[in-house]
Amino acid sequence: MNDISKHAANSDAWPLVEARRLLNEHLASTVPEKGFVLFETGYGPSGLPHIGTFAEVIRTSMVRHAFRVLAPDFATRLYVFSDDMDGLRQVPENVPNQDSLAEHLGQPLTSVPDPFGTHESFGHNNNARLRNFLDSFNFDYEFKSATECYKSGVFDATLLKILEHYDSIINLILPTLGPERQATYSPFLPICQKTGLVLQVPVIEQDPGAGTIIYKDSDGKKVETPVTGGQCKLQWKCDWAMRWFALGVDYEMSGKDLIDSVKLSNRICRIIGGKPPVNLTYELFLDEHGHKISKSKGNGLTVEEWLRYAPQESLSLFMYQKPKTAKRLYFDVIPKATDEYASYLRAYSVQDLGDSLKNPVWHIHQGTPPKEASTLSFNLLLNLVGACHAEDPEIVWHYISRYAPGETPQKSPLLDKLVHHAVVYYQDFIRPTKVYKVPTEDEIRALGELKIKLEEFDGVIDAERLQSLVYEVGKAHEDTFPKLRDWFRALYQILLGQEQGPRMGSFIALYGLSETITLIANAMDGGIEDKDS
Repeated sequence: MNDISKHAANSDAWPLVEARRLLNEHLASTVPEKGFVLFETGYGPSGLPHIGTFAEVIRTSMVRHAFRVLAPDFATRLYVFSDDMDGLRQVPENVPNQDSLAEHLGQPLTSVPDPFGTHESFGHNNNARLRNFLDSFNFDYEFKSATECYKSGVFDATLLKILEHYDSIINLILPTLGPERQATYSPFLPICQKTGLVLQVPVIEQDPGAGTIIYKDSDGKKVETPVTGGQCKLQWKCDWAMRWFALGVDYEMSGKDLIDSVKLSNRICRIIGGKPPVNLTYELFLDEHGHKISKSKGNGLTVEEWLRYAPQESLSLFMYQKPKTAKRLYFDVIPKATDEYASYLRAYSVQDLGDSLKNPVWHIHQGTPPKEASTLSFNLLLNLVGACHAEDPEIVWHYISRYAPGETPQKSPLLDKLVHHAVVYYQDFIRPTKVYKVPTEDEIRALGELKIKLEEFDGVIDAERLQSLVYEVGKAHEDTFPKLRDWFRALYQILLGQEQGPRMGSFIALYGLSETITLIANAMDGGIEDKDS
């Protein structure tokens, strides 16, 4: 065992903890008969792919990488599985041509016409969207379609096992259902040969020897159909267990809302002779109102929206942090996640091996984080953009190059990304809410003293010296500002038009002494005009 494997064997970073569960408890340190360890993540293409899908893939990829470090001799694969044979239950709110979609309710998603008119079906369109954005992150995965697996016979042998154990499975599931659902429940959902609908009808006879079931059609006639070859699909909980068995899945995550489904699917998997995969239950993302995000509603953030305002790495960090804690996923979490990523990246360069394995950037970058770390925080850049009313990144770079001579977009691509994102984020979210406070007479006196101190400032422009200067002025006016945070809050409200802000010393050093002096003078002269309005 090499040094990194030794440290990984004792690390409490959650991907490594999960990898140890998989290696030691599920596999007993033995390579599966299929020759590789299979990680899986599932996707329901009933709506456009959303950020929750991305979260599941990246978190599973982190566990897979951790496993490779612990067991470098084990081959691994990741399947991204699309349940695209499910019947369309409702029309999503965020797609065009909704009336035409409504005509195909109940049909498999890969049989429903594409409302966008670009693909063979709605399911194919959503699958393509999923693959496109996963590919944009360079995920190492294999895509699997339920429709293809059912129709090609990949699932046939396991479907026959489900049929063989029909009574045991249905006796397990029926007690979990209400009386009305019990009357019609069957693990098998026949695909109607006349209408193409996924039927939820009672099965009145089963013939395991022939591999068929018999159900009553809407006209009362008995219909016999094979359970193989894509003629039937399975109800969700049976389908999940069947897939685990047929593919040999070793690890799969799922949301808190599926805890009961996991338990039931585990039992079904054992009934047919399989071993359920290791499972991590993660908490759900919430929108700005505290509601669960939904594909059909389109609430919360999309991957594309996040990447408009911050680098990919900040999104990956948000997904890494506390997967078992419910988190509000809205635009206002982006600056914090972005600055935390930069902070972790700076720390990584000076950490020993043990600490580096606990650092999120090691997991985000598959063990090889980049060496560049931004010297300026995203929040500081946002305040700079606001102070200079920048609509062009070049304006921001004018201040940066003066603050840090030799720094250029070419030399610091991560910082350049942050600059571009800061301009867009400011224009979309901060600018519309800015309200500058007109200072009181007492506040004007304190601002006047700060202005004089800055005019008298000499020597090297240093953020810490400037911070101390601002601090001293605030202490000298404790009658007006009993607590120092009151002084700094007043500066944010008066000079920046917001309730919170950066370390003032860092802001002054970046924005410039003369520019800050002018800003204060304008504030003292009746308040700062909102140039953005």
